[in-house]
Amino acid sequence: MTETVRYERDSDGIGWLTIDRPNAANSLNEAARGELWTCFEAFRDDADAGVLVITGTGEKAFCAGGDLKEMASSVLRVPPADFLPQLNRNFSLDKPVIAAVNGVALGGGFLLAQMADLCVAADHATFAVSEAKWGRGAPWAAPLPWMIPPRVALEILLTGEPISAQRGYELGFVNTVVPMAELKSTVAELARRIMRNAPLSVRASKAMVYASNAAAAEGAFAAAEQLFEKVYLSDDAQEGPRSFGESRPPRWTGR
Repeated sequence: MTETVRYERDSDGIGWLTIDRPNAANSLNEAARGELWTCFEAFRDDADAGVLVITGTGEKAFCAGGDLKEMASSVLRVPPADFLPQLNRNFSLDKPVIAAVNGVALGGGFLLAQMADLCVAADHATFAVSEAKWGRGAPWAAPLPWMIPPRVALEILLTGEPISAQRGYELGFVNTVVPMAELKSTVAELARRIMRNAPLSVRASKAMVYASNAAAAEGAFAAAEQLFEKVYLSDDAQEGPRSFGESRPPRWTGR
């Protein structure tokens, strides 16, 4: 079976998790989601890897989120709790994670960038929570108002329109913006800078930042899941992916 997500550790002790579905905009089908779990587990258990980098193959897409064609064919309703690994929610990882965003980060791709501890983006990259355009839900975006101003979070969620890497940097969502040709080297140097520090101090620092918001985040996720359940169970939640597969505008009914 072809591997669509792979994990490798380089000679510096940096783990590289690469989504390798360039012909499908590195979207996450069932196989890729399963391999994400395997790769995160591999990094977690790799004693010789100190920092993980998440990226995608090519220069067009970091990850375009869920595979809408697969969703349409499977009539996906409410995604199960283990639909994909979410750091700080359903997968515990004390080592640092960096998102190296090499193109569009939509839906689940936005999620991967959001859940990473640090984010470095190529200057042509864009970010969007596009679920409203397809009648789907984004309960995983509950931490977003903790990361950026609430009114900006609302604009991103309500319009589904992308923001640029530079805008993400101005909002504090992105740490650094670089030309695509410098993305890998910049991320690798950032990882090496982290790994030159005492690992227990690094891991405690990471835990402290998330602990400061842990109680609020837990409540926000629970509320978000409840709010979006009726969205996932609606007719519109099937119409969105179906219209994507049929290359036509969605016909919303609000039911």
